[in-house]
Amino acid sequence: MFEIVAFCLFSVLTITMFSITVLTNNALYALSSLAAGMIFISAFFFLLNADFLGAVQIVVYTGAIMALYAFGMMFFDTLSEVKEKVKNPRLVFFLSGMLALIIVVIFISPVIGENVQANYPVHPELGNSADVGIILFTKYLVPFEVAAIMLLVAMIGGIVLAGKKMNESYSEMLEEEIDAKIELDAKEKDVK
Repeated sequence: MFEIVAFCLFSVLTITMFSITVLTNNALYALSSLAAGMIFISAFFFLLNADFLGAVQIVVYTGAIMALYAFGMMFFDTLSEVKEKVKNPRLVFFLSGMLALIIVVIFISPVIGENVQANYPVHPELGNSADVGIILFTKYLVPFEVAAIMLLVAMIGGIVLAGKKMNESYSEMLEEEIDAKIELDAKEKDVK
C-alpha cells in the first residue's frame, strides 16, 4: 500500500515539475523545476530498491541540471520576462507530449509480452554497482576523464564569456541603488 501511495505522489510531483519547466517564462523557475523533477524521478528508483540508480540519478542528472543552472544565470537576464512567438503554447505542449507518448509506446510495444529480467552481476559477490565502477575506471577511464575535462573547459569558458558580457554586476547595481536611495532620503529630511 505504501508503494502505491508513494508512486502516485511522486508521479504527480514529477509531472507537475516538468509541466512548470515547459510552461514557465522564467529561466530560473524552469531550471529549478527541472532539477526537482529529476530528483523526484530518483524516488522511483528508490521505491524499486535500486538505490545505486537512484543515487546516480541524483548525482549525475541533477548535477548536470545545476551546471545548466549556472550557465543560465551567467548568460541570461533572468530578471526580464521572455516573450515567445508561439500563438498557442498549450496546444504545442499537448501535441509534443502526445508525440513523446506515441514514440514511447512504439518502442515499448515489442517488449510488453516478454518476460524481461535484469542481467546478473558479473561478480555476484560485489554486485552491479561494483561492476559499473570497475568498467568505468578501467576500460572507459580515458573517455571518462576527457568528458570531465571538457565540462571543466566549458564551465571556465562560460564564466569568461559571462564576465566579458556584463559591464556591471547586479550586486554593484544594487549597492548604487541603495546609496542613491539613502542620499534621496537624506535630502528629503533636509527639505522638511
